[in-house]
Amino acid sequence: MLVLALVTSLAQAIPADISRVDAATPVAVQIALAESAGPPVARDAAVYVLGPAGYVRIRESKNGFTCLVSREHVDTLEPECFDAEGSRTTVPARMFLEAERARGVAEDAIQRAIADRYRTGEFRAPQKPGIVYMLSSYNYVFDPGQKRVVHFPGHLMFYAPYATAKEIGEGPGAPYIVAPGTPHALLVVVPAGHAEHR
Repeated sequence: MLVLALVTSLAQAIPADISRVDAATPVAVQIALAESAGPPVARDAAVYVLGPAGYVRIRESKNGFTCLVSREHVDTLEPECFDAEGSRTTVPARMFLEAERARGVAEDAIQRAIADRYRTGEFRAPQKPGIVYMLSSYNYVFDPGQKRVVHFPGHLMFYAPYATAKEIGEGPGAPYIVAPGTPHALLVVVPAGHAEHR
């Protein structure tokens, strides 16, 4: 009942037609979006919102999780809650990305800088299994096959650094891989209750 009440109260703070965020998006809306990613963990998670210079922490974590709205591209909207391992490894790269965008650095230059930091060890891939909650109804992600932003159902992601279809298989029944072959590759699983909303 508590989780249901939390989801209901969060949904009331989010405009029904929202499909992107930036530093001008009201803080209350960003918080609600971030928390909508992981109802089982969000209440005690750290929360970050986008400000004029990148992400700003507005709440400390009590459970090791970090919730924020990621943006693979500036026009995507990706509420995520990372566990302690992702908070330690992946979240710093997310912080860097938005800080560089706020400075006006070109997207291709940012991606090169992130790749360089992974190579030098400044950023590290997750070192153990873990989870990223992405159960929000407000997932607008970039589909590399369609080359456009699409609405995607709530889902769970699991760390799979450098994984490709070669290691896990492909075709019907195989999990989808986000960013295959990279340090931040993830396996996507859509829970049965979310699949019909795609």
